[in-house]
Amino acid sequence: MHLCAVNAEGWLDVTPDLLRAYYTRPEIHPIETSCAEENALFEGLMADPFLAVEPDRLKKIADTDAADNYRVVLNFRNHLMQAGTVEGAYLAMMRHGVADVPPVFIDQMVHLALRNILKDCRDPIRLRAAEIFFREQNVSTDDGRVMLADEEIVEMYARTGGAGGLGQLLVDSETPVKSIELDVLDVDNSDIYWERSDRYDTVVDFRFTQPALDAFARVLEAWVRHFLGVAVAVQPRQSVQDDHWSWHVGLDRESTQILNALYEGQTISDTDAMSLIGLFRMEIEDRGAVMNELRGKPVYLGLAMTPSGQIKMKPQNLLTNLPLQQTT
Repeated sequence: MHLCAVNAEGWLDVTPDLLRAYYTRPEIHPIETSCAEENALFEGLMADPFLAVEPDRLKKIADTDAADNYRVVLNFRNHLMQAGTVEGAYLAMMRHGVADVPPVFIDQMVHLALRNILKDCRDPIRLRAAEIFFREQNVSTDDGRVMLADEEIVEMYARTGGAGGLGQLLVDSETPVKSIELDVLDVDNSDIYWERSDRYDTVVDFRFTQPALDAFARVLEAWVRHFLGVAVAVQPRQSVQDDHWSWHVGLDRESTQILNALYEGQTISDTDAMSLIGLFRMEIEDRGAVMNELRGKPVYLGLAMTPSGQIKMKPQNLLTNLPLQQTT
């Protein structure tokens, strides 16, 4: 975030320093064996991050893997430059598609946008709920609860017991590793989030009536307002009881399939019903922005876990699939 600049419209301008951060990634930064052409290109980009690079120049790099990495990063750089802002580039990519952009770059754009959107937020539970947008979550439904933990952190703890490199050494030597439980973030202990936010090691209870579910709804509202300039109100629901159900948006692949089936009047399996861990009703308050035939009608949103217990949210669905008037 400190590498970006917030413009008059509240979006993040693409700055030279933001681009330099991508040029200094380990996949790009020259190493001892890098050829003269690769070193010269790197130096040129660091001096002028917007430097035009012809495809023929990449062919001169001796390491073909390094050349491919430059090609990917420069492709991403060009999309950012064309849009001028992080949010504009993200919207364009989601609406029109783009090839050869690593998923981690997309997640970083979402992370940056949310950091901008929530820069004045002082609610740790809402900030933790926003992580669902750009980091996969592991879902546990033991004891009737719906606990969301960061998937990468869960995998790391499972592998090392949370002891980092030392834990991996112990695992490799078949030494028993003490299990570590992640802290559940709630109203009473929410202040622990501030010094641990970058560790992604807190858990939230996503059950109906729990603060995290409502916090997630508030992030959904802010996300739509920031990108589309449309005011919406989102409320968690336990079921859809609407004889005039007209529109829905799945926030991931699994919920899209489930909501489609329900909309068509199909009976879903108990497994599918259990996997739908979040259901929301959205009211679009700016009725003039809505398609004429759908004005005044709610939009139902769903969030579901995969068969293996992960949430892989697609926040772009909320920007590309709402029943809004077409804009240029």
